[in-house]
Amino acid sequence: DGEDFDCATWLHKARELPKEGFKGEVERHLTGKETESWELIYFKLYKSQLPVVEKALEAAGLMLGNDKSRGYCLEMICADFLAGASLADTQPKV
Repeated sequence: DGEDFDCATWLHKARELPKEGFKGEVERHLTGKETESWELIYFKLYKSQLPVVEKALEAAGLMLGNDKSRGYCLEMICADFLAGASLADTQPKV
């Protein structure tokens, strides 16, 4: 931006925002795209479970569009499960 760069605003953001928040602001300014921080998670699956998980991810990809990541597909599978689950029914009676 050169002459249009507002140094005071960015300095204020750098001081006030957490590191990841500031990085997101810079990324958004440079690319014009929203960015979201991510985390890599691991969990164990038995070989017998893998075909079910793969089939569910594949089905979600077809429904949501093949350009969607497997992480997004997993999120939508979980959201669909939660939408149908009623936690009130699982609470023990006292």
